Amino acid sequence: MKIGIYGGSFNPVHFGHVGLAKWVIEHTDLDELWLLVSPNNPLKPAGILAPEDERLKAVREAIKDIPCLKASDFEFSLPRPSYTANTLRALQKAYPEHEFTLVIGEDNLAIFTQWREYEYILKNFRIFVYPRKSEISNQKSAIRNAKNIVFLDSAPYFNISSTELRASNRK
Repeated sequence: MKIGIYGGSFNPVHFGHVGLAKWVIEHTDLDELWLLVSPNNPLKPAGILAPEDERLKAVREAIKDIPCLKASDFEFSLPRPSYTANTLRALQKAYPEHEFTLVIGEDNLAIFTQWREYEYILKNFRIFVYPRKSEISNQKSAIRNAKNIVFLDSAPYFNISSTELRASNRK
């Protein structure tokens, strides 16, 4: 089975996450897309996340009626912080029958060389990149032309972010 891994804090999950996930499953060769709720992100400041179980429950609720989308707590049992390379290794070990594809935004591609063991990920996994509008995504990435990177150029752009939602809730 071809499984997409769409990781994130989902803090909170919103229609952009769900809309993109639906589009990816409908327009790529993936059999399933796992929304992998991260307990923490080593590249984000600590203390801004809602409890992981609440975020997982919200993701499950948001995608409950959408076939081929799964909410996953796989990283909850892994050592922290959650590094994608370690998660992908653990997924391969737990599910050797599956082929995994990483799904990331252009903003993450722009900083991909800051990820721990990014070379390992590039060498061993296909990466789907969806459009994001931000200053960082407009920067040239050193790995933009790697052979296993697939740009989902026709994916819709959702003008929403969890950061904006959290900020508007504080007002």
